[in-house]
Amino acid sequence: MKLLPSLRCRCAVLAAVIGLVSAARAAEPLGATLDELLAYAREHNPDLVASTLEAEAAHAQIEPAAALPDPRFQLELMDVTNTMSPGRSTSLLPGEVGTTRYRVIQPLPFWGKRDLRGEVAAAQAGRTDALRERTRVELEFRIKSAFAQHYQAFGRRRILGETLTLVDLLEQVATARYSVGLVPQQDVIRAQSERTALKVELIEAERRQRDAAAKLNAALARDPHAELAPPRTLPAAPEEIELARLTERVRAASPEIAAERAGMLAAQKNRELTWLNRYPDFAVGLTHNRPAGGESNWDVMLELNIPLQQSARRAQERAALAGEQAAEARVAAAEARQLGRLGEAWAGFESSREKVRVLRETLLPQADATFESARAGYETGRVNFNTVIEAQRQILRTRLALLEAETDTALALAELELLAGGSL
Repeated sequence: MKLLPSLRCRCAVLAAVIGLVSAARAAEPLGATLDELLAYAREHNPDLVASTLEAEAAHAQIEPAAALPDPRFQLELMDVTNTMSPGRSTSLLPGEVGTTRYRVIQPLPFWGKRDLRGEVAAAQAGRTDALRERTRVELEFRIKSAFAQHYQAFGRRRILGETLTLVDLLEQVATARYSVGLVPQQDVIRAQSERTALKVELIEAERRQRDAAAKLNAALARDPHAELAPPRTLPAAPEEIELARLTERVRAASPEIAAERAGMLAAQKNRELTWLNRYPDFAVGLTHNRPAGGESNWDVMLELNIPLQQSARRAQERAALAGEQAAEARVAAAEARQLGRLGEAWAGFESSREKVRVLRETLLPQADATFESARAGYETGRVNFNTVIEAQRQILRTRLALLEAETDTALALAELELLAGGSL
């Protein structure tokens, strides 16, 4: 029993620590990884919410589209003046007239029309599902693109900051050598000029970072000035993407093509329904007759409409056929458009990825080696300061080119995933 206070104390401390950790995590700004941005957008983006509700509304219309029409009720008062019933005055009350008729009528569409109406509604609901998926992948594409650009802007600022630190060190070396008369004052001035130029580039990089952050917040439907965490890394690209397999996936899973195919199916069913409208609809009725002072009796009724307006129906059929053919053409156009974009995006992806490999494995190590050699030569008086600055500039250009190639690879991958309808 003496252990209970100690145990309670430990539990309280543990709960407090867990609460502090949870609060710290909740306080962390959004944007460190792409996955958390996508998860946030799926829950908070109003376009995605609207498309989801539209899809639910379209599915809710399938059942009423295939349902029977509501029955009709008729009340008929015969001989309201009671001419055939001497001694009675005019009346509008059931049972107080010559004959009261109660009739129920149920309209019945021609066989097959109800099923086709339901199929048309189902195809239209399928199209809204595809449009919802298109909204989702387009939203993810915007976020992926904005995240890559934010990563590039942040990385550019970081690279320029590191280069500025390096130039400061070079300026210190040049100043030290100038103070003992080993180099001319021009070396110090050149270092200061290079530092000023880097500060100007750093100001521009900060502007680009703010613009990229505002664009990313806009894609997330957040305030443009909402805080974003520094991006950690770009999403990893697949080691290999086969164009043939990706082409088949785009044909099968592209939301753009799926939406047009669902529209084509709806047009086909609508054309079949229009053809079926050549045949008449029916109605059946049951009537209960209650004559005043006589025996009640029942009547059965069959009603049908006569499709006499044949020219109007032929025009409707031509319109439905043209709509079906137009839908088929839209499917073919969507496939050609998406596959054309796929070819361009795949070529850009492969080119950017190869560029990243060459820059990272070949050019950047060469630039580093050139700079180290130039700096060592300057410290021993074998090369001039301009050679060192040019070597430093070569490293900066190579690092920025590598960052741009990595960003281009991420952008091309995002477009490939947009066309394929999901992650690769």
